[in-house]
Amino acid sequence: MPNSSSISEFLLLALADTRQLQLLHFWLLLGIYLAALLGNGLISTAVACHHRLHTPMYFFLLNLALLDLGCISTTLPKAMANALWDTRHISYAGCATQLFFFLFLVGAEYSILTIMSYDRYVAICKPLHYGTLMDRRSCATMAAAAWGSGVPHAVLHTASTFSLPLCHGNVLEQFFCEIPKILKLSCSGSYLREVGLIIFSALIIFGCFVFIVLSYVQIFRAVLRMPSEQGRHKAFSTCLPHLAVLSLFLSTGMVAYLKPPSFSSPSLDLVVPFLYSVVPPALNPLIYSMRNRELKDTLRKLFTYFFLQH
Repeated sequence: MPNSSSISEFLLLALADTRQLQLLHFWLLLGIYLAALLGNGLISTAVACHHRLHTPMYFFLLNLALLDLGCISTTLPKAMANALWDTRHISYAGCATQLFFFLFLVGAEYSILTIMSYDRYVAICKPLHYGTLMDRRSCATMAAAAWGSGVPHAVLHTASTFSLPLCHGNVLEQFFCEIPKILKLSCSGSYLREVGLIIFSALIIFGCFVFIVLSYVQIFRAVLRMPSEQGRHKAFSTCLPHLAVLSLFLSTGMVAYLKPPSFSSPSLDLVVPFLYSVVPPALNPLIYSMRNRELKDTLRKLFTYFFLQH
């Protein structure tokens, strides 16, 4: 059996057996990737260029769009290249780099989503203090803390995972480098430290989840007490997209990491990571733009300006 010191590369999961299906997967992944780039790029451009969107809510949405761009760019390009060139290889260093950036971006994204729930809580439950609690300096500090929180999360898990001795070959049954699949290659009993880190991370995630739930309990109580139907509609229109994005992000991640081993199958093991690593970055722009009139108006103006210039 090879050990980790003799492994110079990993073999990722082949998405298809025939050349025709490989090319079909390439074009499907390319379409999803371009849609994610376009959607998140448009939101980033709209927020950055339009002064009406220079508010805390859209500032954090800009950060979310940038994290989504990074997250999907960490996994899909390598999967597309492997499908196009009919290969499965990824170097040992490339796998570690991919895992580090994926964990960094996912950790930072969860922090941003938590901060966004706090922003909605202050806006709806403490509107008189909103300008003080969510001023420009506070928003920049919170955003920097969110991005920074992803670094120790990624460093700890990547260092712990790649310090494990590997005794079961180098075949990863996944289209990108993922912790559970690398742990399956480790020697018996050597992965307990990484499992402990995963449990610790899960406790932090659960703490943030409790904070988000309590925030939304207060938000919905405040919204339902509003006398104006128009006010309730406006409050819901700013909260529901965030809640939908958060639910998609958490539900797919929880299914991926908390599903019992008895529920494991090759097709399910492929679909679930695809759901939490690819689907949220692609759908988030659509979810946010569907119910947000200001964002839709700004995007419409951007398209109009672009076509008039060309």
